[in-house]
Amino acid sequence: MGGLVVGTASDRRGLPESAFFGRWPGTDRCVVVSHRRGWEGFGSYSLGGELARERPLLAIERRLTELSSDRSSLSSGSRAELDDLRAEWARCARETYTDLEPWEAVVVARHPNRPSILDFIRHAVDDFCELHGDRYFGDDSAIVAGFGHVGDHRVMLIGHNRGREAAERAACRFGCARPEGYRKALAKMQLAAKFGVPIVTLIDTPGAYPGAESEERGIARAIAANLSAMPRLRVPIVAVVTGEGGSGGALGIGVADRLAMFEHSVYSVISPEGCASILFRTGTMAREAAASLKLLASDLREMGLVDEILPEPLGGAHRNHAETAQTWRAFVIRTVNELIGLGADQLIARRHERLRFVDSSRVSPIP
Repeated sequence: MGGLVVGTASDRRGLPESAFFGRWPGTDRCVVVSHRRGWEGFGSYSLGGELARERPLLAIERRLTELSSDRSSLSSGSRAELDDLRAEWARCARETYTDLEPWEAVVVARHPNRPSILDFIRHAVDDFCELHGDRYFGDDSAIVAGFGHVGDHRVMLIGHNRGREAAERAACRFGCARPEGYRKALAKMQLAAKFGVPIVTLIDTPGAYPGAESEERGIARAIAANLSAMPRLRVPIVAVVTGEGGSGGALGIGVADRLAMFEHSVYSVISPEGCASILFRTGTMAREAAASLKLLASDLREMGLVDEILPEPLGGAHRNHAETAQTWRAFVIRTVNELIGLGADQLIARRHERLRFVDSSRVSPIP
């Protein structure tokens, strides 16, 4: 089974190279994911959040921070330099984030500062009331669920939580939910349907948790139950991929009337590392696997699997949570307004028709 440890850099000693996943930004803390069965296909969580092409941006940001630290004492020359740096940053950001390669998009989607469901709640949801537990086993912090208001609409909000700080991320297992998380999600969806409340889900997970305890408690059955029940719920369902949409862990809350993706998010049946380890017998070919998986928002939109691509702030969603949340809020309000006018039978019929459509002719084979 897999294991997750948060420790110092010295904890790396004695572990295989592939078991070490990076230093926690700004500290000597490291996250180590064991190389035993289960975790090896999940890939790096990019804790440093560094995109190679983004290094010039980071250098400009450091200089901007230095100049902006004491604005009262800025000379006219420094103010001019500040304006020039801002213009250069915007130009560089547009150049960097235009037409990201698939692997680069994976790195951005896994950025440690990418907005989580808690950030969306903070910036775009009013009167949120969190609900806990699956009424069978317990609670799972990797899934957040509760009632709240988005605009004038009361909704049931459900989403993956990767956590932010090291301890929180370890507790949430980087957004990898266990069976109780998916049972909790389904119980809250059924509660929402009972009261005629639309359901909104936020997807951001590398996949369901692969440990032995998940298998013992029936992870496959829990996800299958959600996949079976969600198409029959008699209320609108709106899903948005906010970061990484991985495998059945994403599908477990992803059956919807409308599916949107943020432009630098990814959605795939398997992680690039997992795909490479199966097809090429080595995780080092993850970049090549990512190119063949068609995991970009633009790829999925072209295949008709995604309804809309939501724009991100310049430089990515991790740089401006508030603006990203407002984009999500506007999409949810507009979409729920369109869906609530449909009858329950019409919603279910359209949902079933949507699920039957997959344009496999546009999926290129992996070389």
